[in-house]
Amino acid sequence: MASADVWLPIPPAEMGGLPESFRYVHWDGEEEFPADPADCVFYAVPYLKGQAVAVRPLAHMPNVRVVQTLTAGIDHVESAVPQLPRGTLLCNARGVHDASTAELALTLALASLRGIPSFVRAQDAGRWTPGFWPSLADRTALIVGYGSIGAAIEDRLAPFEPEAVHRVARSARTVPRGPVHTLADLPRLLPGADVVFLVTPLTEATRHLADADFLSRMKDGALLVNVARGAVVDTEALLAELESGRLRAALDVTDPEPLPAGHPLWKAPGTLISPHAGGPTSAFLPRAKRLLRAQLRRFADGEEPENVVASAG
Repeated sequence: MASADVWLPIPPAEMGGLPESFRYVHWDGEEEFPADPADCVFYAVPYLKGQAVAVRPLAHMPNVRVVQTLTAGIDHVESAVPQLPRGTLLCNARGVHDASTAELALTLALASLRGIPSFVRAQDAGRWTPGFWPSLADRTALIVGYGSIGAAIEDRLAPFEPEAVHRVARSARTVPRGPVHTLADLPRLLPGADVVFLVTPLTEATRHLADADFLSRMKDGALLVNVARGAVVDTEALLAELESGRLRAALDVTDPEPLPAGHPLWKAPGTLISPHAGGPTSAFLPRAKRLLRAQLRRFADGEEPENVVASAG
């Protein structure tokens, strides 16, 4: 290699505190590469630029050792892992989006339960529309995908005084707040949940996890909040439940995404949609910089980076 390059989607001059052992290159998805990809040893993936942009340089990076996403999910780069040099590590951004995604999950749940969309429409029309609305207090919540974001959601749920919070993840364990169940326990837990939060990563095991059977087990009037990935939910099955009026949904992610104009989800009864807004907030940039600095310091010191989710070869 002519040099050991680090490709960053944030201008290196704005980062501060970077190890001096590398040459830093700024690339945020532009058509032209700013340097020879063959010299790159650490590639930080551009944020929210889509799968095609994320994986495009990787075919030209025979010396890359670390691929670092700035998202919690890695589904947009996972397909490229088998083609990476043997031993290359794929790391996610665990921790960067916990607070902002948890904030949005609670916002969507509260807004949907308390009728905020109907209030906004009534305000636009100059109508006063009092009514009776459900609360989070004394209700049961189910968090499906109890990782760091799921735990952050529970932290923010607690002050709203739910009757119970149940947790589900890939593996059973016990956390300070109580037991974490496995996906096999969902048939038992779903019928008792008033609000179901989906926070699981998108994998082959979780694609269409919320299918017709899953949704049919939810109690009448329950709310599904999806801040995971759109394809975790079977859209056609969800539409059937929404159009019947049996369930409600608050969705930050959809399948397809972006949701095209005229799609029936836009007008489905009891549905609140935000445009994948969980991560891109004012909290993102300082936390992303902290993560990159810490990962690069470990890499420069010959230590394995944190948040490793896959290894090539």
